[in-house]
Amino acid sequence: MDPTDWPNESDWVWKGPVAPPAAWGRPGVVLAFNVSCAGCVSRAIPFMKRLHAEHGARLRLASLHTAHGHRVLPRDAVAPEVERFASSFARLPFAVALDLDGARAARWGAEGTPHWFVFDADGALVRSIFGSQDNATTRLAYLVEELLEAAP
Repeated sequence: MDPTDWPNESDWVWKGPVAPPAAWGRPGVVLAFNVSCAGCVSRAIPFMKRLHAEHGARLRLASLHTAHGHRVLPRDAVAPEVERFASSFARLPFAVALDLDGARAARWGAEGTPHWFVFDADGALVRSIFGSQDNATTRLAYLVEELLEAAP
């Protein structure tokens, strides 16, 4: 993942903009998701909310709503739906940026949705994990714990 390939200020539609991982000064997780992805909505988003509840002060969380692997729609069709999802349905405590054509997620190496990108306190990509089943979220939980223990 190229650290300069970060969403622009205008890409953020919920609780953003968010600086790139190199500016966080703490470990973090970025979730690539889509509101029409059942695994994203039923497992990945609740897991991210749990990470926020358990580690929000020490862990930076952000998300990228991507069309990668999904239908490409215009911004005026996607942005209101994502904002409604973030504010009213899921009540997301973390920021959401748009990847309208899926190109950013593809460049980042996403295999589909959900896909997790995990960064250390220096902003280096440590690992990316595809999926929302127990094996993916268990690996993610252990990795987050390790990074938080190692963080200054």
